[in-house]
Amino acid sequence: MNCFISKVKDLLLKLKVTDWIIIAGIALALVVGLLTFFHFRGTADKQIEAQSMIGFQVFLRGVTLTGSESPLRPNDETFITIRNVPYTNLRIADVKIDSKKTILPNPRPGKDAFIMMEDVSQAFLYDIVVTLVVENAKITKDGAVIGGNKIKIGLPVTLEGPNYKLNGTVSDVRILQPKADESEMQKNTSQPQDNNALEPDVNKQEQNLN
Repeated sequence: MNCFISKVKDLLLKLKVTDWIIIAGIALALVVGLLTFFHFRGTADKQIEAQSMIGFQVFLRGVTLTGSESPLRPNDETFITIRNVPYTNLRIADVKIDSKKTILPNPRPGKDAFIMMEDVSQAFLYDIVVTLVVENAKITKDGAVIGGNKIKIGLPVTLEGPNYKLNGTVSDVRILQPKADESEMQKNTSQPQDNNALEPDVNKQEQNLN
């Protein structure tokens, strides 16, 4: 017995710092695995409360456009990359484009002291807000999740199409009203269904703003 203990001590003395780090990492992984297996630690799937359609807006600042048309158009699809990780194609619900503005003193007395005018010194520069729709996003206590990423304001994303690749940030996230479910539609089979009425209006659901 004493011989075995002395061998164990010699073995422990021979271990280096890196060996101890590896052993500690393995032990931690085993502890986390056991806690998850015995339901002491909630996994990501168990944190999901529901699935819902979401709409989120991407703000593209200072985009240079010299053509006569915007490369981003409603009802088209754009490929989205989240934090430099490619995700998927998403439907564009709305596009708002505004040229660069500057503030000048108002020459008309009795009106506001300043007025906003187009900045001719920054020709071909535009700010663009693109609204995207995700049909089945995972809704958790910490927000909406798509592609393993929490969609929150400030999240960097890249939109890419056949003739553009633009970097922006998420500027708004909304939980949208889901489409009418099949059971509800079956109850109303005697009445014609308006497919357009089932589509949420991304830009008007202020009550669902998160």
